[in-house]
Amino acid sequence: MKIHSTNYKNTFIECAEDCPVDLAEIPPSKGDKKTIANIQFEILVKNPYKFTSDDVIFQVFVDRNDVIKHEYKGAREKFFSKGQPCFRACPLTKRYEYGIHNNEKGQIAMFGVETDDYQRFVNDKSVEKVKAMRSKIGI
Repeated sequence: MKIHSTNYKNTFIECAEDCPVDLAEIPPSKGDKKTIANIQFEILVKNPYKFTSDDVIFQVFVDRNDVIKHEYKGAREKFFSKGQPCFRACPLTKRYEYGIHNNEKGQIAMFGVETDDYQRFVNDKSVEKVKAMRSKIGI
């Protein structure tokens, strides 16, 4: 079975050009159930450079689908047997003005667009840059 990955190395994912806000925002919750953005935000704010993109994206799947711990290995293999959207398509980069830095090991951290760290990554010629995907076509 082929395994796909969302991981980048030594890459900075910049905010989407059509992001509707000017400063990074904490994603609001919707009722009792956490949104994808809530789960990703909580993981990344508490654990910069601890997890890869694959780890975070799979954890969102686990949390939202009540996967049991002893089923993780098989569930992860099945989950990544199909391509999954990467952080270029996540709400943090498209809607809430966060950039995602992937270090040389593929571990990630997020940075608000207004931070010095965000600007440092944008200006660092040794780090590859990619833009988050736009929300609207043709803008």
